[in-house]
Amino acid sequence: MAGKKDYVNSLVSDNREQIEHHVKEILRLIGEDVEREGLIETPARVTRMYEEIFAGYDVDPREVLGVTFDEQHEELVIVRDIVYYSQCEHHMAPFFGKAHIGYIPSGKIAGLSKLARLVEAITRRLQVQERITSQIADILEEVLLPHGVMVVVEGEHLCMCARGVKKPGSKTVTSAVRGEFRANPALRSEFLSLLKQ
Repeated sequence: MAGKKDYVNSLVSDNREQIEHHVKEILRLIGEDVEREGLIETPARVTRMYEEIFAGYDVDPREVLGVTFDEQHEELVIVRDIVYYSQCEHHMAPFFGKAHIGYIPSGKIAGLSKLARLVEAITRRLQVQERITSQIADILEEVLLPHGVMVVVEGEHLCMCARGVKKPGSKTVTSAVRGEFRANPALRSEFLSLLKQ
């Protein structure tokens, strides 16, 4: 993950030789010449990539929020446009987009960068967008005990754009609503209107 706390998937590191062997076999089985110049280092490159893109397996998302701060601010806090990259668990194809998080503190706040780290900890594993959205909301609710949480996630899925129905440019939008956001339509509208600014 970005910054000083870069994480890697230690299981990938520990099983590097086996993963490289299997990537080489997949290349051979799809009809490639695994000894040609452009592919000789591909198994090692793929394994190094897996260490990074699946780093979320080595992180407890709750711990990513780190230290919380006592603060009597009880108005809406939004961090929007948090870019993420993930891998669809159905096809192992990439999907990516933006996450938008809003919450109303009830005496505890998290550092704003920690919300971005939470998104990374959850997305850097095999996922579906619906689960990402719910997990972000559930963890914020569990750790911060806010009055309410709302999460909106936008995603472009290569499994839908580059294969199957082949609809490039289509976006999926998911939301999770907790606490006061569920009960108060005006609060939901305020959150959504602030996302558009």
